[in-house]
Amino acid sequence: MIRTRLGKVLSVTGERPGITELLVECEGAECRAVNYDRITGSVKPGDSVILNTTALHKSLGTGGYHFVLANCSTPERDAAETGHIMKLRYTPLQVKVLAAEEEESPLAERIRETNTLDGLPIVVAGLHSHLAPFAAALSEIRPGLRLVYLMTDGAALPLAFSRTVGELRTKGLLAATVTCGHAFGGDYEAVNAYSGLLTARAVGADVVITAMGPGIVGTGTRFGHTGVEQGQMINAVASLEGRPVVIPRITFADRRPRHQGISHHTLTALRYVALAPADIALPALPGEQQQQILEQVHSSQLDTRHRITIRDGSAALTAMARHGLQVTSMGRGVEQIPEFFLAAGAAASLTVSVLDGLH
Repeated sequence: MIRTRLGKVLSVTGERPGITELLVECEGAECRAVNYDRITGSVKPGDSVILNTTALHKSLGTGGYHFVLANCSTPERDAAETGHIMKLRYTPLQVKVLAAEEEESPLAERIRETNTLDGLPIVVAGLHSHLAPFAAALSEIRPGLRLVYLMTDGAALPLAFSRTVGELRTKGLLAATVTCGHAFGGDYEAVNAYSGLLTARAVGADVVITAMGPGIVGTGTRFGHTGVEQGQMINAVASLEGRPVVIPRITFADRRPRHQGISHHTLTALRYVALAPADIALPALPGEQQQQILEQVHSSQLDTRHRITIRDGSAALTAMARHGLQVTSMGRGVEQIPEFFLAAGAAASLTVSVLDGLH
C-alpha cells in the first residue's frame, strides 16, 4: 500500500509555514519532495530521509512530489505538551493537537457557550480552488469582513500544503483558519465539522467558507467522490441554524460529460445528499451556457429543493486581477474557465445580500 525509498536531501527549494520543499536524490534521479515540519521536523541538505513515493510512482495527483516519512539524520524529536486530541489516529504519523473544544483551550469557554450559528452565512464550496476567488470577491464587494476558512478532511489533510491559504493570509483576504476532522494545521483545530463551524463563529467570523484542501478524490461514479461532503456540510450548517450558500462547480472546458456545465459532483451533493435547502448562486453567463445550467438545475430538481438565484460574479475576476491571484482548477485558469470563478463571485454577491437581510 505504501512504496518507500531512501533519499538524500540535495537542497531546500522553498519554505512556508509548516512545510519545506526539497530537491532530493532518489533511485538515481533528482525529484521534488515535501517535508511537513510539524510531522517530521526540520530538514537540511545532506540529510538522509525515508520517502513515500507511492503517488508519484503511480503518476497520481500529488503535484509531482514525494513525501518525507522520516528524517534518518534526526530520528528523535519531542511533541508539544499541550493538547490531547490525535489526528491521523492510529497511524504511524498520528499528530497531537490542542482542539478548540478541549478544556485547556483558550477557546473552551466560548465554545461551550456557542451552540448555534444564529443565521451566520456559511459558504459551502465544492473545491479548494473556489477559496481564492470567493475571498477576493467578498473583499471587493464588502471590504473589512472577517472571513474564516474551515478546511475539511475530504482531500489534502495538512493545511500547510495549500499555497492559496498562505497567499490569502498575506494579502489580508483571510482572517483565520480552522481545520476539522483529520485535517490539521489551522489556526484552530476542531474534532469535526459541526464543532469546526461553531469554532469559526466563536472566533468572530462574519462569513465562513468551508471547503476541502487541494486534491479532491473522484472515481467517475455518482457517489464515489469526496465532493459529496458539500451536501453533508449543508446538513451540518442547517442543523446548527446557519445559512448555507453554495458555490456550484461549473465549467464548460472539461471534456468529460459528467463535469460539463454543473459538475455531477455538485448535482449529486445537492440532489441526493443535502437534506436541507440551501441558497445556490448561479453566475450570470452567456445565453447558451446559462440555458444549459438552468436545464441541469431543473432536470436535477434542484429548483424544488433549494433557493436558486442568478448573480453577477464579475467581482471575482476584477478582484483576482487586482490582488495578483493566479488560481487554477484542474490546470485551467480564468482565461480558460471564467465560469468557474464567476460562480465564486456570484456566491460572494449573494452572501453580502444575506448579511444585509436582502435575501
